[in-house]
Amino acid sequence: MTLVFVYGTLKRGGSNHAWIEKQQFVAEARTAPLYRLYDLGGYPGMVRAEDGISIQGEVWSVDEEGLIKLDVLEDTDGGEYERVIVPLEGEWAERTVEGYVYLRSIEGRREVGACW
Repeated sequence: MTLVFVYGTLKRGGSNHAWIEKQQFVAEARTAPLYRLYDLGGYPGMVRAEDGISIQGEVWSVDEEGLIKLDVLEDTDGGEYERVIVPLEGEWAERTVEGYVYLRSIEGRREVGACW
């Protein structure tokens, strides 16, 4: 099982939640202040930023089959997102948690703050 931080449409109530709903919800969490969140037209992209903020999201325990499905949704092979270790705050600071960071240009995209 892999701990995965989600921050957008995969969260409970999100439009893509069906992709993760059979996995195990663990907790709400926030990233370390290393990221910015952008509106990509119906879904967000989290990018690493020197002047970053803490992004709100959820931690899920995901099995190998679930990770494969999430990688397809996030188009990791196509280069839209990359699954990397995402440092979190608080009780999660010492845990290894992965998440998806957006790799393409954010030029002209609207920043949406800490929560999608």
